Amino acid sequence: MGTPELPVPGGLVLRPFRGVRFAVEDPAKVTSPPYDLISDADVDTLLHLHPNNVVRLILPRASHPGSAHAVAADGELAPETRYAEARDTLQSWLRAGILVPDDRPALYVYEQHGRHFLQRGLIGDVALTDPGQHVILPHEDVMPGPIADRLALMSTTQANLEPIFLLYDGSDGSTTRLVEEVATRRRPLVSAETEDGVTHRLWAIIDPSEIAVINADLRDRQALIADGHHRYATYRVLQRQERLAHPPTDPSPAPSDTTPAGAALSSDATQSGDAAAAASEPAHTSRAAGSQAPPPTTLIAPWDFGLALLVDSTAYPPDLKAIHRVIPGLPLAKAAAQARQSWRVQEFGTLAEGLAAFETSPDPAFLLADEGGAYLITDPDPVQLARAMPADHSDRWNSLNTSILSEFILPKVWGMRDDEQAVRIVHHDIQAAAELATSTGGTAVILKPLATEDVLAVAAGGERVPRKSTSFGPKPRTGLVLRTFAIN
Repeated sequence: MGTPELPVPGGLVLRPFRGVRFAVEDPAKVTSPPYDLISDADVDTLLHLHPNNVVRLILPRASHPGSAHAVAADGELAPETRYAEARDTLQSWLRAGILVPDDRPALYVYEQHGRHFLQRGLIGDVALTDPGQHVILPHEDVMPGPIADRLALMSTTQANLEPIFLLYDGSDGSTTRLVEEVATRRRPLVSAETEDGVTHRLWAIIDPSEIAVINADLRDRQALIADGHHRYATYRVLQRQERLAHPPTDPSPAPSDTTPAGAALSSDATQSGDAAAAASEPAHTSRAAGSQAPPPTTLIAPWDFGLALLVDSTAYPPDLKAIHRVIPGLPLAKAAAQARQSWRVQEFGTLAEGLAAFETSPDPAFLLADEGGAYLITDPDPVQLARAMPADHSDRWNSLNTSILSEFILPKVWGMRDDEQAVRIVHHDIQAAAELATSTGGTAVILKPLATEDVLAVAAGGERVPRKSTSFGPKPRTGLVLRTFAIN
């Protein structure tokens, strides 16, 4: 079977949708962090808050109350039934009224307010684009494992259960002004405070004229994927998969109250190749100024869009944190000894002492650690470093600490690949990384966060930083509003 022709949006498009929301007394108790930030212990904590927590949908497992599917020997759901469990749970909650779809399509203003931050944005259906269109910019590489996992979940449940996180330069545009007006003058649909002390509020924009204003403002803008690269790649693979399974045959237009101004899509006859590869290929072309769009078509399927939170980064600058690595089975002393062949290495008796020196050290610098001590590595041999870094990447890309780690330290210093089997990921928490290193007889690699301007410049140049290089925040909470294909 051939590759289907994919629609091409005329720009950055955010379509309203009928959100599916929990009908519970305290909405905070049924929400969760994004799926890739949840540990096994976190699952137990979330289910203790509420038996219908959204974690049962995004990370289904046998120990969830009421699980009726086969389990593997370790007590977890067998892989072939894990996603069926999520589908059945979703359908059961919809029938029981635990989850209820909103009456009308809407764009949702979403506010997160913590002790030291405030972020507001819009949740809606973002029209999917190829990276080459330079509309939605990926900045990070993806791995096939997480894409396969999320694809199985989305295709089985026929739903987007949590939004990706997009940033754009709003430049005090009409979208940002409308978001501010809604958040400060209108009554929210939802107001909930989660266990971390953050207040989450949600409003619905249903007025077609306001939705048209938003899409007219967004049309010529670009968005950076801040969080959710694997899910966005999954959206695109799912789009191809569903279009192969359900070729569009009905040329009738979509209902006018669900199609905003600027949302017309056109057929792209140049799409080809393997779906997973296409979803993750780097972008090398920019949007041509004044180029004429192909003739539009009214065929708009639900899988031509993906659930997303869009935030104006000029109004609400993001918080960019580091993601640390742990190398199981590589003892700290051995890692430091091997690093001495190409780096200056300083030993510290405690992790705290190492961190104090690390924070003031010039780049590139890394802290190797476990619970028993730390080694600061700085001043790499310039000849060895230059030889290791790829010539086909920009100088800015080659200067990133995650690039140096993936291209020089891991393969050349320690003789290993930067993959999911050899390298474990720990978001933000330095102490957790050190504890994991100790428990696995390994080494934690503590990194400094990348600069936002470096990430934006790399993405704008059509490059992608190595996997798990950035952690933008605050991330949207999962479970406040869901999207199902059947309802949309």
